[in-house]
Amino acid sequence: MGFIKVVKNRAYFKRFQVKYKRRRQCKTDYYARQRLIIQDKNKYKTPKYRFVVRITNRDIVCQIFSADLTHDVCMLAAYAHELPRYGVKVGLTNYAAAYCTGLLLARRVNKKYCLDYEGQTEVDGEDYNVEADPEGKAPFKALLDVGLRRTTTGARIFGALKGACDGGLDIPHNDRRFPGSECIAGEYQADAEKHKEYIFGGHIKEYMEGLMDDDEEAYQKQFARYIVAGVGPEEIEGVYETAHAAIRKDPFIKRDPLDLGLFKKRDSAKPKEYPKKQWHQQKLSKKQRAGRVRQKLQNLLK
Repeated sequence: MGFIKVVKNRAYFKRFQVKYKRRRQCKTDYYARQRLIIQDKNKYKTPKYRFVVRITNRDIVCQIFSADLTHDVCMLAAYAHELPRYGVKVGLTNYAAAYCTGLLLARRVNKKYCLDYEGQTEVDGEDYNVEADPEGKAPFKALLDVGLRRTTTGARIFGALKGACDGGLDIPHNDRRFPGSECIAGEYQADAEKHKEYIFGGHIKEYMEGLMDDDEEAYQKQFARYIVAGVGPEEIEGVYETAHAAIRKDPFIKRDPLDLGLFKKRDSAKPKEYPKKQWHQQKLSKKQRAGRVRQKLQNLLK
């Protein structure tokens, strides 16, 4: 038998260093994070803001973060589960919902900091970058933080990015990863019409119509919530148009008092009344203590 070199010997394991906890949990890419938050020393405590997009199975989360020495500070946030307040009752994790969530966060940021940047009011799918007003305040600038998501062409994180840019935020980007973008002769060419179709849920409409023709039973099963909500292929575009207008009108609509987590409803708006608990024993007077002693003696005599 030939010589086999032992690579993972005792010396290897003595020097082995595990990755940071949040990297092991697949939550933080520290290599990317360092480049997103590091700031020039001559800018002192001026933070770099991050436009953070995270997508779960049932929700889309968009947040504005700034990094401190010990922790991150969340300044504002918008969630896809808030979209029913603006008319989007179903389909809260698709590309169109991601656009609405990014738009909602952008309008909240501009309203909170009194910035007069309307963004792209007419949604046409074209690449848009906000232009700074030389006489007024600068637009709010943030860097896109995608976490550990793959930045593939047409990914939903770019839908949230597009919504935030159309809402008036200054986020450095280009259009090479938007839906419909193709590499032709070594150059990326964007397709604005295709992108607009995705923003208004055209790809969902197309799939619904195809499924209705091919397999009615599968359509009834897969789009059961759409059917209950009364949203068919013809109504999808109108739903998102209405949502965009409602978000721009008031980005801070309050939650319904009957709303619960996980898309549930309360029975009534009033909270349940629970009996008050006496955590601390009340101090007894001398007369009361004497009465207790007398009562105990009588019980013993009985």
